[in-house]
Amino acid sequence: MPPDTPSPQGDTGRLESLLVKLDNAIELLAGARPFAKPAKLPRVLDSARRVLLQPGGAAALQVRAQRLEEAGIFTGSDWADPHILIPSLTATTLESSQAETLVVEALSELRLLAVALGEYHHPQVSAEQAHHFLVQVLAINLGRLFTPPSEAQRETQGRLCEVPQRLLQHLAEHIGYDEVIDPLIDEIWRILQQRPIQVEAVKRMITQIAICRADPAIELGASGQGADRLISSLYGPTQGCREDPGLETYTQRLASMDDGSLQYEASGFARAMHDTGLVSPYHPLLLRHLLQRGDYLVAEALGLSATGRDCLLCYRQLVHALIDEAVHPATAQATYGLALMLERGILYQPPVAPALWRQLGLPLSPDNARCLGQVFGEAPSPRARLLEGVLCMLGQPLGVGQGNNPTCQSARALSMWAYNDPDYLLQMVAWAARDDEVVMHFEDHPISSRESQAGLAGAPPLDLDPVSLLVVPHLDRIYVEMGRRCLGREGDPHRWINPEFHGWWAGRGFRINVDVANGQLLEPEAFLRHFYAAYHPYYNGNQPLIHPQPAGIAVTDSAARFIGWHAITILRVTLDPEEVMRVYFFNPNNDSGQDWGDDVRVSTAGHGERFGEGSLPVEQFASRLYIFHFDPQEQGDVDGVPQASLDSALGYLMRSWGADRLPSSELQAQPAPKAPDA
Repeated sequence: MPPDTPSPQGDTGRLESLLVKLDNAIELLAGARPFAKPAKLPRVLDSARRVLLQPGGAAALQVRAQRLEEAGIFTGSDWADPHILIPSLTATTLESSQAETLVVEALSELRLLAVALGEYHHPQVSAEQAHHFLVQVLAINLGRLFTPPSEAQRETQGRLCEVPQRLLQHLAEHIGYDEVIDPLIDEIWRILQQRPIQVEAVKRMITQIAICRADPAIELGASGQGADRLISSLYGPTQGCREDPGLETYTQRLASMDDGSLQYEASGFARAMHDTGLVSPYHPLLLRHLLQRGDYLVAEALGLSATGRDCLLCYRQLVHALIDEAVHPATAQATYGLALMLERGILYQPPVAPALWRQLGLPLSPDNARCLGQVFGEAPSPRARLLEGVLCMLGQPLGVGQGNNPTCQSARALSMWAYNDPDYLLQMVAWAARDDEVVMHFEDHPISSRESQAGLAGAPPLDLDPVSLLVVPHLDRIYVEMGRRCLGREGDPHRWINPEFHGWWAGRGFRINVDVANGQLLEPEAFLRHFYAAYHPYYNGNQPLIHPQPAGIAVTDSAARFIGWHAITILRVTLDPEEVMRVYFFNPNNDSGQDWGDDVRVSTAGHGERFGEGSLPVEQFASRLYIFHFDPQEQGDVDGVPQASLDSALGYLMRSWGADRLPSSELQAQPAPKAPDA
């Protein structure tokens, strides 16, 4: 009989038998000396896995949570300090195909549930903190709570795919569904404030909220009232589709509407779209219908200002062709991308309109057409999917994300080109999509993506927008090849790579505060002085930043511990509404709002941020910076930077990733930044 199938003695007898084995394994782990504990862990984790797969297993493990922790189940792991755990990461660990990782995550959540219920008084986490953490976990994993495992999950996790749902259901029964919905709504709005290009996950969460509200078996109490705007933005933004009648019925209704009714529909769709950044599948039906009724109504449906309307009228034929090719119910977000592209006025740049005409007729290589079809489906066509991605990237250059891939450099480049050089982005798309090859130059020598070796992404990334899906693999290989060509040079290779990879506007001046040879800090105060002199308006002659500049940061976790090197773009440095000088930057990691420890919390709204920007007070930002570019011909007032401001930034630095990087420190320095990772 397979080990995890119910035995004839029934579920209760099976569970009791497994718990006896688990208790024995816990005792052996608790009694083992520290050096011997790793050898005892597999037996405990395997027994816990079997228990989790049984009805009532989660409750039984919850009772044993304190014993498990005291025995050393979390010792030496990321779960050893529950006060610094991040709820959003549970979405990844609960998808793990590694049994030990999944089981340890489940045991950690059950430990926190015991703390939240007052069954376990933990020295690091209060009951309130544990409760808040679990509410966030449930909100983030709400889809898995209500939806059976998908075929992909069953394929990758096997029977382990049952564990997350059993765990989440057990948590929800004790925490309460009514406490999950409101935090989830807040999380959705927080994400939407950043206006990401990829919104499918958000749409799924909104759909789950709608299902919960319609299910009489789920008691929500007074929660979920704030979901109306989100649900209606997708399923009923206007009077004509208020009850979500279906696409075919709505198409029939449009045919019988007069101009007044159509204008009312158009303004309703536009308000919902610009309010949330989400586009209802009904919206493209209206927009396509209005192509025959007049450009005034088209502009109304896109929610255009005077700038966007003028751009629409000047390039009427192109805009109509883009709508006809790219805007369908399945590619509804193309509507928002088109509207924001027109608002930017980039069609007035001479190369952009011809490049978009080329994009409309661009043939895709067979491999690229197949790739787009596999990821996004065959209807509408792969070419329409790619065009949707192009419109969204041109309209939302700060909405680009790298997905779960080590390709922050490539994502940053796409964002920077869409923001600063859109016709170059369109050229890259043409090369990658049509030719399946991108050629860039490094110090006058061509580099072909086809001839370059593998990049940082071990496998082709699939969790990206359509443009990134096709272009990033090429950029990734070229970026790594540029790094190879810098081998043997003294200093950090980004001094030479970034201007060649991103564009001429990347400053040739370069500063780094880490010794590449040993990873120790290198003149941190002088580094900060030059950063202030280059970027801070008070010390650079009040010169605003003209072109976005590539930079590198040392990312830290919520305990201010070093995580790794990461590529970002500095966009502007200016006073916020409260007269605090802030650095506004683009982070390609899909979510700029992060807690970097020591009260350094990246803001994405409320401090003058534009959609897609993150921001920090200048001292906090400077404390996490490790490389930046500048124009060597524009020297600021290095000596005018006040010592108090430098001391503040140095304090944040030395309390976080710089703590063990002083040259005089006896602690072993952490690894130096490597070209492929920064």
